Amino acid sequence: MDRDILVEKVKAIIAEKLAIDEDTISLESSFVNDLKADSMDILDLMGGFEEEFGITISDEKGRTFETVKDVVDYLETLTK
Repeated sequence: MDRDILVEKVKAIIAEKLAIDEDTISLESSFVNDLKADSMDILDLMGGFEEEFGITISDEKGRTFETVKDVVDYLETLTK
């Protein structure tokens, strides 16, 4: 999948799940510090990514994601 398309899909999921404007999300955005996501939000986001991309993200792996770029990079390796 093209990286730009992947980024847009990830940003759309984040915007929907966190009820924020997609334009405020960048690859460098920290889920906790910038997007104000708590642990329940993170779980909800992981579920959204799993559903959209037809994958499973382990809890261990999900806890390693700090920025939007972390998620995009991980998903990119799975969708090639």
